Amino acid sequence: MWDASSFLSSLTPKFYVALTGTSSLISGLILIFEWWYFKKYGTSFIEQTEMMPASLPPSVTRDWSLVKLLILKSESHVSLNHLGPWLGGNGDGDPLDLKVWRNPMSLLRGAEYGRLWGAVRRAPLTYYDMNLSAQEHQAWFCSGAGTSGVDETLARAWREREPAARVACARAALALRPDCAAALLLLAEEDAPTVLEAERVLRRAWRAGEASWRSLAAAGSAAAAARREAAVLAHVKRRAAMCARRLGRLRDAARLFRELARDAPPALSSLSLHENLIEVLLEQKAYADVQALLARYDDACLSLPRSATVCYTAALLKARAAASSFSTSNTARSLIESALEAARRAIDYNAHVPEYLLELRPLTLPPEHYLRRGDSEAVAYAFWHLRHWRAVDGALELLSVAWTAAGRGAYVTAWSSCADRELLPAHHPPPLMPRGYTPGLLPLAAALCGAAALLAALAQRWPSLALAALDPRRVLLALLAAL
Repeated sequence: MWDASSFLSSLTPKFYVALTGTSSLISGLILIFEWWYFKKYGTSFIEQTEMMPASLPPSVTRDWSLVKLLILKSESHVSLNHLGPWLGGNGDGDPLDLKVWRNPMSLLRGAEYGRLWGAVRRAPLTYYDMNLSAQEHQAWFCSGAGTSGVDETLARAWREREPAARVACARAALALRPDCAAALLLLAEEDAPTVLEAERVLRRAWRAGEASWRSLAAAGSAAAAARREAAVLAHVKRRAAMCARRLGRLRDAARLFRELARDAPPALSSLSLHENLIEVLLEQKAYADVQALLARYDDACLSLPRSATVCYTAALLKARAAASSFSTSNTARSLIESALEAARRAIDYNAHVPEYLLELRPLTLPPEHYLRRGDSEAVAYAFWHLRHWRAVDGALELLSVAWTAAGRGAYVTAWSSCADRELLPAHHPPPLMPRGYTPGLLPLAAALCGAAALLAALAQRWPSLALAALDPRRVLLALLAAL
C-alpha cells in the first residue's frame, strides 16, 4: 500500500526548489500573457471565461479572443464573479442574451437590400448572415427526406450563394409544381423589384399555401408535412404583413401581426412577432396598445430573453409620459425620475443604441440576424425606431441625459465584436468602445515570479552558493543594516 509519509520523507530539497521554480515560471508566463491581452483588447482574459456562452456560432467561439466583456458598473467594486464556475456557481450571465437571433424586421432582398447594391455597389448582407438564413429556410421549408423533385430543387435553391441561381431554382420548382408556396415566397424575397410586386407574389403564395395546408389536413397526411406547410403559410403571412407596413396600410399590418402572434406555429416562436406589432402600433401612435402589449409580454413571456425593442420602447413610453407633464409637482418629478431609470435600464441592456438614436454614428441597412446586446441589434432597432423617438418631444433629450450620466456607454454588457463583424457589412464602421485601465501591478507580479524562478534555477545548479546567499542570519543582518 502506498504510504504518503514515506513518500514525503524521501523528497529532497532539490524537489521543492524545482517545484517552486516551475510554479513561479508558469505564474509569470500567465501574468505576462494577461498583461499583454489586457493591453491589446482592453479586457481580462481570465474573467471572460465565465461569460463565454455555449450558444454562439462556432466561428465566434473559435475567435473568442476578440470578445469584449462586462466593465463593472462601479470602478471601486471588486468582483470575484469569474471564480463562480470554479466554486460551483452558475454566474449571472444569461446565455440567451448572447445568442444570434433572427431579425424580425429584416428587409426584402430584392426590393430593398438590392437597392443598396444597385446604387453604390456595396453588399448589404454578409455571407455569414445569408448562410444562417439558408440554414433556417432549409429547416423550416424543406422536408428531411427530400424524396420529391420539388423538395430537392428548393433545398438547392436555399443553398445557392448567388441570387440569380436561387431565383432559377425557384422557377424550376414552380415548373414542377405551379402552386408551390415556398418557391413563390423565395421569388417574392429575391426577384420582386418593388415592395408592391413582392406583395402581389406573396398574395399568390398565400392562396397556394392555404390550399395546400387545408388539403393536407383534410387528407390526414403526415404531421411533419402539415407542420411544414403551416410554417410556410405563417412566413408568407408575416412577409405580407411587413409589405403592408411598408406600403402604409398600418391597420392591415397590425391585424395580421395580431393574428400571427395569436396563432403562430412553433416555427415562428423565435421570430419575436410582438416586435413587429410594437413597431406598427408606434407608427399608429397607439401608445396605450403598446403599453398593454409590453405589460402582457413582461408577465407572460418570462422565458423569452429581453430585447432592445422591449427595453427602449418601455423607456420611450416613460419619456412620453414625463414630457406630457409640465407641472413642477412631485408627480411630474417622479415621472421624470421613472423615465430616467427606464432609460438607464435600456442603456444597461444595450449601450450601442443611443449612439444611433442621437445620430452620433451612421446607420446602415439592418442585417437578417443580430447579436443580442450587440452593435448589430442596435442597428436593427434604430433603423426602424429612430422616427418614433423623434416623434416624442423631449425623448431624445432625456435619453442623452441618461446616456451621459451612464458614462456614454462606458459600462456595457458582454458583446462579441467578432459576431458583429460577421453580421454587419464591411463598410459599416465598428464601434469604438471604452477600454479599461491596464493594471500596473501585473508586470511587477510577473517580474517577481520570474525572479523567483531564476533563483530556484540558480539554487538547483549551485546549491552551496544558494545556501550561503540565502542564509536567514545573513539576510536578517542585511535588512537590519539597510534600516
